Amino acid sequence: MTIRRFIATLALSASLVAPALAQDAGAAKTALAGDYDRIVKELITITEIPAPPFGEQARAAYFEQQFKALGLAEVAIDAEGNVTGIRRGTAPAGGPLVAITAHLDTVFPKGTDVKVRREGNTLNAPGVGDDTVGLTGLLAWIRAMNAAKVETKHDILFVATVGEEGPGDLRGVRFLFTKNAYKDRIAAFVSVDGSDPSRIVNQAVGSKRYNVAFTGPGGHSYGAFGIVNPMVAMADTVRRLYETDVPANPRTSYAASVVSGGTSVNSIPDRIELQVDMRSPDPKALDRLEQRFLAIVDEAVTAENYARSTNVGTIAAEKKRIGDRPAGSTADTHPLVVTSRKVLADHGFETQLQASSTDANIPMSLGIPAITIGSGGGGGRAHSVDEYVNIERNAFINGLSSGLALVVAVANLDWTKK
Repeated sequence: MTIRRFIATLALSASLVAPALAQDAGAAKTALAGDYDRIVKELITITEIPAPPFGEQARAAYFEQQFKALGLAEVAIDAEGNVTGIRRGTAPAGGPLVAITAHLDTVFPKGTDVKVRREGNTLNAPGVGDDTVGLTGLLAWIRAMNAAKVETKHDILFVATVGEEGPGDLRGVRFLFTKNAYKDRIAAFVSVDGSDPSRIVNQAVGSKRYNVAFTGPGGHSYGAFGIVNPMVAMADTVRRLYETDVPANPRTSYAASVVSGGTSVNSIPDRIELQVDMRSPDPKALDRLEQRFLAIVDEAVTAENYARSTNVGTIAAEKKRIGDRPAGSTADTHPLVVTSRKVLADHGFETQLQASSTDANIPMSLGIPAITIGSGGGGGRAHSVDEYVNIERNAFINGLSSGLALVVAVANLDWTKK
């Protein structure tokens, strides 16, 4: 893209954003600042409601209650578990809407201690940043817009989604775009995920995940020595995978992640399971890697059946796909991206466009303009039990304010022309 074209696109987006930013933006930010103590308290409250994978029901019930209390229309929990509610815009009912989402689930299993520890301007707890700070931002933004009587052109669909993390495989947002009542009205999508407000994800990293069960006859480690061993086929699969060349640009990766099975130390196993994760923002590169991996499994099985005795049985492999996140992107020059960068720059953030795997993968793969942003005052150690977020008042409120301004700006863009 030429510099002239970029400036022209930026100017167009700026002209579209200006009315939204002028419309009581200052009052909304003032409302946010005055709500600081409540926001922090709510962040702690939500964090301490457990939401393990496939166990988001308690948090969903909390959000259903909060959405209703904040005056959203058509508040509901859909069949997959997403909580939805609409803040009405000024455009005629039934037209395009903007979806603003954050995910309810965490990576942590049932029974994890999610009690929040406050140490000065830091909150520490599993899941406090991914994605409780995003969820808290949604509620804070609705309150601030209500307090400042902010109007937007388009309806805003607020969604607390389920199943964003690993085993959930984006099940909540998949349902939103395939079976939810609003699926055909969503013209733009903004996912709020994580605590870095300078982050804009406009490229979706796709992933393919497999569980491969290698099976064989099994037997005594001494008495049956010399027969085929599924452990060897599994190990050979990993070796062959790690000899596979993948593109550096677009970055494409693989990981042998989990191994399980076996009977005892003195037994040849009859079943060994391997889990593998493969990723790329390029759908074609990801498809090539997937096909190569599946071929590698077959090669390793054939090699083991040739190398050792099959008198009492052969090695086989059961290949099961356990994750499939589509790749996609929203162009750097799209008004959604340009507008978002301008809004964040106005709040002092030097934004960087990134590639990641988030709820935005689904709409990007469908050609719907989508991004993922962060919220709040920063943090770190996501997906670890010592995860933390910064709640220093100025940084925290500025991060929330930038997200609020972005939401209002996006809801005032012209989404009637796709």
